[in-house]
Amino acid sequence: MKLKKLAHLIALIGITSPVLAQDMPAADRIQRVEITGSSIKRVAKEGALPVQVISAESLEKQGITSAEQLMATISANGTGADNPTSGNNVFGADADRVSGGASFASFRGLGPNSTLVLINGRRAPTHGKSGKAVDLNSIPMAAIARIEVLKDGASAIYGTDAIGGVMNIILKTDYQGIEASAYSNATEEGGGDIYRASLIGGHGDLEEDGFNIMGTVAFTKNDKLSSKQRGFANGFQPGRGLSPDTTGTPFANQLTGAGTALGTGFKMPNDPNTYLQANPLSFQGKCDTVEGMSQYQTALWKDVTSPLRSTYSCAYDYGGDYIMQSPSEQANALVRGTWKLSADHKVFAEAIGSRSEVISILTPAQISTSLANGNAYPVGGRYYQDLSAFIPTYNRNLPIIYKWRANPLGNRTQENTTTSGRLLVGAEGVIRGWDYKVGLSKAQSKTHMELLDGYAYTADFYKVLGSGIVNPWSLDGTQTPEAMAAIERTKYRGAFQTGKTTMTQLDGTISGELFSLPAGKLAMAAGFDLRRETYLYSQDVAAEPILLSPGNANLPKASRDVKAVFAEFIVPVTKDLELQLAVRRDDYSVIGATTNPKVAFRYQPTSWLLFRGSANKGFLAPSFTQLYTGALRQELASGIIDTVGCAAHPGDPRFCAPERFDYISGGNQKLKPETSKQGTLGMVIEPFKGFSASIDWWAINMKDRILNRSASIVLQNAALLPQNIIRNPDGTIDYVQAGWINAAGAKTRGVDVGLRGDGKFGDGYKWNATLDGTWTGSYKFAEIEGQPYKEYVGLFFTRDLYLRWKHSATFSVSRGDWSFLLSNNFANGYKDQVPNNGKGTPPPGFDPDVSSYTRFGLSTTYTGIKNTSITVGVQNLFDRDPPFTAHNVDDVVGAGWDPRVADPRGRAFTFNVKYKFL
Repeated sequence: MKLKKLAHLIALIGITSPVLAQDMPAADRIQRVEITGSSIKRVAKEGALPVQVISAESLEKQGITSAEQLMATISANGTGADNPTSGNNVFGADADRVSGGASFASFRGLGPNSTLVLINGRRAPTHGKSGKAVDLNSIPMAAIARIEVLKDGASAIYGTDAIGGVMNIILKTDYQGIEASAYSNATEEGGGDIYRASLIGGHGDLEEDGFNIMGTVAFTKNDKLSSKQRGFANGFQPGRGLSPDTTGTPFANQLTGAGTALGTGFKMPNDPNTYLQANPLSFQGKCDTVEGMSQYQTALWKDVTSPLRSTYSCAYDYGGDYIMQSPSEQANALVRGTWKLSADHKVFAEAIGSRSEVISILTPAQISTSLANGNAYPVGGRYYQDLSAFIPTYNRNLPIIYKWRANPLGNRTQENTTTSGRLLVGAEGVIRGWDYKVGLSKAQSKTHMELLDGYAYTADFYKVLGSGIVNPWSLDGTQTPEAMAAIERTKYRGAFQTGKTTMTQLDGTISGELFSLPAGKLAMAAGFDLRRETYLYSQDVAAEPILLSPGNANLPKASRDVKAVFAEFIVPVTKDLELQLAVRRDDYSVIGATTNPKVAFRYQPTSWLLFRGSANKGFLAPSFTQLYTGALRQELASGIIDTVGCAAHPGDPRFCAPERFDYISGGNQKLKPETSKQGTLGMVIEPFKGFSASIDWWAINMKDRILNRSASIVLQNAALLPQNIIRNPDGTIDYVQAGWINAAGAKTRGVDVGLRGDGKFGDGYKWNATLDGTWTGSYKFAEIEGQPYKEYVGLFFTRDLYLRWKHSATFSVSRGDWSFLLSNNFANGYKDQVPNNGKGTPPPGFDPDVSSYTRFGLSTTYTGIKNTSITVGVQNLFDRDPPFTAHNVDDVVGAGWDPRVADPRGRAFTFNVKYKFL
C-alpha cells in the first residue's frame, strides 16, 4: 500500500469515526488505560500480547537503583556486553569503545538497536556517543511509577526499531506532597558502594484544582571496584585452562628484528627452532617475581600465539588488572505541569534532564618498539639489558626492541560526561467518546570525553623511550624522577571527542469505537509520527598523534527524516474471540520506505483460560554510526596466526608467527536494513482466585542482520573474505578490513513463563509471589553470507551469551506496618570457551561447563513511623561469587569471571529511608 493511500484512509477514519461513535457522559465512562502493545485505551488486563509490569515498589525493596541491576531482573533481556562493566574495555575486537559508561536494553539478545525504549509512551534520545540506543542511565529512576515490558515485536505500532520488544518506562505524572529519600548500598568486602538521594514534590489536585505541578531530582554515586579487591578475578589459573594471552609485560620482553640485539631470531642448545622473543626472567623461571606477571603458558595458546614468540616470554594478567565498577555520578531531574482545561481535555509540559559522569580506567598502553619508530633501547643506555648469558648469539653492540606494558605512563583514564534532555508539550483528552493525544518534543544527548591520564603524543613519547632514560626492565616498576618528568611532558590531557544526537518529534493518535458488530464494538486507533534525527561525532583535537587514542573517527553531522502513519483495529469476532490488526508505514529519507503489518488474537473460552498470539513483520534501519563512521586504524590485541599465509609459507615466521595485525574499522554506506518475521503463541490460566500462569512461545527470523565484523572473525573466515585481508607485495598482512556488514541473519525461538500468586493466611498476613522466566530453545545465525547457521544456545560466544534459562522471582509477606521480600535471580550455565581455539587437549583441570549463577536478596520494610518508610536489605544473601570461566580475556573482559552474567560486588547491605512531608 502506498504511503499516500494509507494516509488518506487513516484521515478518512479519523474524520468519520467521531460521528459514528455515540456520545457518553463522563460520569458513565469506565476508567480505561493504554497498555503497552496497543494504542487503544481499554479496560485494564485486556490484550493479546504478553506484557511484564515491574512496579517501582518492587525495585525499591530489592535495592535496585541502576540500569544494569534493573536489566538483570528482565529475563527477556539478552546476556550481552551492553553494560558499563563490559563496556569498560579496550581489548576485544567487538568492544563498544564509545559507549561512555552507558547501559542499554537488548531484548532477545538482538542488540540495543532492536529494542525500543519509551518514556511515558514516547521516544527518548539515543546515547550521544554511540548513537545506537537509549542510555538507561538517563532515565530518572526516582520518578518511575512502573515499567512495562512488551516481549513481542511491535514495529507495526511503535516503529521499525521494536523488533526485539518495547520497554515503556512510565513516570509519575501527578504527584502531590513532598518526599525525600536516601539510599546506601555497601559491599561486605569493600569497594563498589552505591549511594543515592532523591527529592520529589508536587502541588495541585488535577480533579479539584484543575492543575498539578511536580518535580523530582535525584543524585547517585557509584564508587570504584577494582579486580584486585576480589579474589575470583584472577586471570592466571593455568591448571583450569586460564592464563593471559599477551607478552606485553611491565618487565619487557625483548623482540627480534634485523639490526637489533636479538637479530632475526635465536636458537637454544639441541633445539632446531628459531625463537623470536626473550625475557631473562623466563630463562630463570622468575616471571612471577613481578606483580601480575607469570611464565607464558605456551601449551594453552600454541595455535593462537606462536610458540616461537611465547616459549621464552613472560605474560601479564592484564585482565585481572581491571576496574569492575567504574566510579560514576548521575544526576536526574524531571519537571512536569498538567492543566485541566475541561472535564475532557488537559494539556501538559514536561522537561527531563540528566547528567552522567563516568571515569573509565583502562590498563596502561601496550607498545612494541622498533628501529623504524626510533624508540628502540639504545646501546650504552644505563638500563641496557644484556642477554648474552642466556643467548650466545646475542649482540650487545646493537639496540634492543621490546614489547612492554607502559605502566609509568599511567592507566588510560577517560572521563565521559553525558547530558541528556527532552522537552515535551502535549495535549490529551476525549472528543465525543474518542481518545486523542498529541505531542511535540525536542530531545538531545551529548557526550563529551576528556583524557585524564595514560595518553601521550606518540612521537614525543617514542623519543623519550629512544633516549634510554626510561627503564622498561624495572622489577618494582619504579622510575627515576628525571624519567617520570620526561614522560609527563609527553602526555596529553584535556578535551578529546564529542558526540551528539538530537530528535525533534511531532506525534498524534486518536482511538475509539467505530461501530457495533454482533460480537461487540469495533475499536480503532490511527496516528502519525514525524521525526528528524541527527548525529555527529567529532574530535576536539587531532587523535592521530596520540598513542592508542580511543574512539571512532570523525563523523560530520548527519540527519534523516522519518515519516510514519499507522492504524490499529480491535475486531470482536465472537463473544470470546477478538483480533488485533495493525499496519504501519515508515518512510526514511535515507533508507527508503517500508510497510509492516501485525495480526494478533485473543481467545477466552472461559473465565479462567485465555489463548493469545501474534504475527508481524519488522524493519530495522542502519544507525548513523553503522552507516557513516569514519575509518579508524587500530592494533589487534592478540597475535593471531595468518592461517592462509602460513599454509602457503609453512615455517615462515612472517606468516606463522607475526608480531601483530592492524585492522581498520568503520561505517558501511552499502548496508541494507534488517528485516524480520516474528510471532508469539501463548495461553494464560487462572484456575482459582489468587493464582495465574502464562506461557508464551515466541519465534523471530531475521535477514541481513547488521553485525560489527571483528578482525578476528575476518581472519577466521579468510577463505570467504579475501577482499577484507589487505596484503603487502610480499604477501604478508598489511591490515584487516573490519567493520559493519549485513550478515546472513538469525533465527531464535523460546518460551516466556510468568507465574503470579497472592493470598492471605493466619492473622492478617498477606503474601504475594511472582516469577518471570525465559527459556531460549534455539539461537542460530551465520557470521558470513553463505555459511550454515550455527546453534549458540548454551555455548560461549564473544558478543552475547544465549543462555537456556533465566528467571527473576519474588516472594513477599506483609502484615500491618511490616513487609518482607525475598528475591531470586537465576542464569543457566553454559559451555565454556575451550583454550587454544579448541585445538589439542585442554589441561586436566579444565571444566568445559560454566556453572549456573543464582543470587538471593532479602529485605524488610517498616512503615510504623509517621510519614516514614524504612527498608533494610541484603543483596547476594549467600555471597555467591561469579562462576569461573576460562574464556580468553582478549575476547570478553573479566579474568576468571564474566560480567555479562554475574555481579562482582558480592554480598551488599542496603538501607533506604523515605520521609514524606505534609
